[in-house]
Amino acid sequence: MIKVIISKQILYHRRKTGVTYAYPISTASKGVGNQEGSYQTPLGKHKIYAKIGDDCAPYTFFISREPKGVFTQKMKLERADWILSRIIWLEGVQTGVNKRGKVDTRKRYIYIHGTDEEDKIGAPASHGCIRMNNDDIVELFSHVTNNENVTIVE
Repeated sequence: MIKVIISKQILYHRRKTGVTYAYPISTASKGVGNQEGSYQTPLGKHKIYAKIGDDCAPYTFFISREPKGVFTQKMKLERADWILSRIIWLEGVQTGVNKRGKVDTRKRYIYIHGTDEEDKIGAPASHGCIRMNNDDIVELFSHVTNNENVTIVE
């Protein structure tokens, strides 16, 4: 089970062994909210909808969830907020809160993913997703499963 605590900018993952691991993260710079177009991190109960990037090298960059190559620092000049290394795509499970209509987490493309802005981990800086250090997302990805529960709280 994954629990994200936004006020602490921490993601906890309780493994099948019973051991809990803590990872620093970065959530939305605009705070929390479930509304489409808000650029906020959604709250509530979710599950892992899909895992993308299993066989990719660390620092692989993704466009529309497709691996396109390995990220280089020069690419930062083109744009910011690259999705790197792995994607854990979330789906809300609470109808009207984070599922269906204008509050649908999956249709908002809310992910847990690696970032090119690792220096911003520990503070809100994303456009709604949950960013992680690249080494951390690779590790977490290898220990989670599709449909695993994810809870996001303030």
